[in-house]
Amino acid sequence: MAFDCDVLVVGLGPVGATLTALLAQRGVSVIAIERDAELFSLPRAVHFDHEIMRLFQQLGVADQVLAHTRELPHYEFRAADGQVLMNLPPPRETPSGWAGGYMFHQPGLDGVLRTLIDGLPSADVRLGVRLESFEQEADGVNATTSAGPLRARYIVGCDGAWSPVREAIGGGLFDYQFDEPWLVVDARTTAGSTTPDLNIQLCDPARPTTCVLSGPGRHRWEFMMLPGETPEAMLHEARIQDLIRPWNVGPVTIERKAVYRFHGLVANRWRGGRAFIAGDAAHQTPPFAGQGMCSGLRDAVNLAWKLDAVLKSQAGDALLDTYQTEREPHVRSAIELAIGMGRVVCTLDREAAAQRDAGMLAAKAAGAPPLPPMQPPPFAAGCVLAGSAAAGTVFPQPTAGERRLDDSLPSAPWLITTTPVAAEGIAVLDLNAEDLAIFRPALAGWLAHHGAESVLVRPDRYVFGTGEPATLLTSWRASL
Repeated sequence: MAFDCDVLVVGLGPVGATLTALLAQRGVSVIAIERDAELFSLPRAVHFDHEIMRLFQQLGVADQVLAHTRELPHYEFRAADGQVLMNLPPPRETPSGWAGGYMFHQPGLDGVLRTLIDGLPSADVRLGVRLESFEQEADGVNATTSAGPLRARYIVGCDGAWSPVREAIGGGLFDYQFDEPWLVVDARTTAGSTTPDLNIQLCDPARPTTCVLSGPGRHRWEFMMLPGETPEAMLHEARIQDLIRPWNVGPVTIERKAVYRFHGLVANRWRGGRAFIAGDAAHQTPPFAGQGMCSGLRDAVNLAWKLDAVLKSQAGDALLDTYQTEREPHVRSAIELAIGMGRVVCTLDREAAAQRDAGMLAAKAAGAPPLPPMQPPPFAAGCVLAGSAAAGTVFPQPTAGERRLDDSLPSAPWLITTTPVAAEGIAVLDLNAEDLAIFRPALAGWLAHHGAESVLVRPDRYVFGTGEPATLLTSWRASL
C-alpha cells in the first residue's frame, strides 16, 4: 500500500512546526495536521535560550525570529520588602554564539515557522484536521483523521499535554508531585508604560508573583493562587487590575488571562513502535527556569536527524531508541531545576519565608554564586562515543565578525580534523583548509583544550566523540 508521507506530525505548535521544517528541509515528506484552523493569536511561552536561537539560525529564520524578541535581562529574586535575594545575570558567553536567552512573543514565532514550512515542497500542512485514531503495521502507520485516512511510515505526536498519541503509546506519566495553580496575565504596553526592564520573581508569602518581559511591547505577570481562590474569581478584569496596580507600571492593555496548573510530569514511554511523542506530550515543566518550550524544541532537533537517517537507510531502527535515552535526562534536569526554583518561590508560610530570605541574603553577602544557568547533563548513553572527551555536549559555534560557523558548513555530520580522511555521508573539514581559517583559532583551541586530534559532531550539533579520525568514523558507523 502506498504511503501518503514519510512522517505524520500531529500538532503544529512550535515543536511540531520545527520538527516539520527540520524534516522537510532534509527532503523527508511530511504531512502536519493541526486541529485549529487559525494560528493561535495569543502569547503562551515567553522565553527561549541560546541553543534554540542557534536552531532557528540553522533553519534559516534567525533574523525573522529576532524581530519578535528582546534579549534576556537580569533575573532577580526579591523578598516581600523588595530586598534582592538573588540576582541571575544573563550569561556573557554561550557555546552557541548567541545571547544567553530571549524573551519573545509566541504568535510572532509561530508565524515565522508557518511561513518557513509553507515554502518547503516536502511539507504539507493541513489545518482544521484532528487525529482520531491510528493503527500500526510492520512498515507503517494507518491514521484516521477528521479529513480522512492517512498512511505514513512514522507518526509523531506534538499534540500537547492531553496528547492522544501519548495515550495510544501507553506507559503513563511520572509525576514529580509539583502542582500549583497560577493566574497568567499578558499585557501590551504603551509609550507611557513603566514596566520593569528586568525579570522579577517576587518571593512574597502573601502572593508569590512573577513579573517578566515578553516580546517587544509586551509584559507578563504570573500570580500564584492562594487556597480557596477560584479560577472564575481570579479571571475577573477588576481582580486582575487590583493585582497589577501595586506594580505602578502605568497604562497597559490586558491581552490574555488564563489559569494554569504548573506541573512537573514526564511520560514513561516516548516511543511505541513507529509512534513517537515530543514537547508537552512527552513532558511538562514548571516555568521558573524558562525551559518548557526549549525542551520541546530540543526533542524536535534530536528526533529529526535520526528519523531522516533511518528513512534514508543510513541507520538502523535502533537509532530511534536513543531519542528517549538522550532526551529524558535533559528533560528531568530542567524539570528538577524549575521545581527547585519553584519551591523557593511558592512559600506561603511567613516564618518559613523569613528563614528562606535570611539564608539567601547570608549566602549573597558571603559571595556565594547564584544558581548557575541551565546546563543539561552530557548524554551518558545513546548515539555517543562514551568515554571520549566532550561526548554528548553541545559543540560550540565560533563567530568571526558577522560570520557564524554553522552558516559556513553543511547540515551533515562534521568531522573536524587536522588529518583528513575519506568518509561517505560526513563533511570532513580540514582544520588547516583556507575556508576554515577564520574559525581556526577557536576550533584549534577547543581541540587542544580537550586533548583531541579530531571531533565528530552530529547533525544536531552535539559532540559524538573526540579522538583519532579512523576510530571516530568506525564508532560512528557502528552507532548508526
